[in-house]
Amino acid sequence: MRQPSNFKTPPLSYLSVTAKSMQSTHDFMPLRRNLLLGLASFSVGALAQNAPIRVAAASDLKFVLSELGARFERETGLQLAITYGSSGNLARQLTQGLPMDLFLSADEALIDRLHKAGWARDAGVVYARGRLAWVVPKNSQAALDADLKGLKGHKGKLSIANPEHAPYGRAARAALQQAGLWDKLQPQLVLGENVSQAMQFVSTGAAQAALVALTLASAPELAARIRYTAVNPALHPPIIQRMALQRNAGSGAQRFYEFLQSPVAKQLFQQHGL
Repeated sequence: MRQPSNFKTPPLSYLSVTAKSMQSTHDFMPLRRNLLLGLASFSVGALAQNAPIRVAAASDLKFVLSELGARFERETGLQLAITYGSSGNLARQLTQGLPMDLFLSADEALIDRLHKAGWARDAGVVYARGRLAWVVPKNSQAALDADLKGLKGHKGKLSIANPEHAPYGRAARAALQQAGLWDKLQPQLVLGENVSQAMQFVSTGAAQAALVALTLASAPELAARIRYTAVNPALHPPIIQRMALQRNAGSGAQRFYEFLQSPVAKQLFQQHGL
């Protein structure tokens, strides 16, 4: 075939260089793909490392965990995202897929169930033993006593956490039964979704008395609004509080888990009535 008049056959050296260039481009493609995959993996890892540590916690821990969490964040630079609720409801939500790294329950039996169900890494550790308190508004004339004798003539509403899913609610019910007051006072009960809400009822005047967690009653933030006394622990079964890590929890959650077992944390738990 006759070539166009302006066509010149390229020299062999040019063809050789072009072939090498094409080969180099071909060789670079997997390297580029690997580099992009590496950058993506790094980005995901960095995001995971910077993501807050997700903590589900029983409502009685609202004040003490706020203080402990702030200290942990200052010392480590890590961030916490804490969700409070009744232990029973939180445990149910965890089994339904609620994404959390650590669960601090007010009922150790729930940790055992979560371990058997495969959510928890292991059986966890006991971090505190709860105490019950009888609380009244600041201006109440009620004569507070550890054995609840003063509740015999109680008028008005009495708030407790819902015994169906809140450990402190079950403890309050047991204490009233042991004191022989459950049948008498049951019509006057106001049930909180959790012990924190039951505390809110009495601190705002919506209820005239409450049986709630001592760790909430002893909070300085509420001192101007309430009076309280610790309830005799012989009136109810022990409130043993246990925590556990989710089976795939990361290193940040592990550090917070260990921090909560430190002497500093134990001292703060005790100072807050646990």
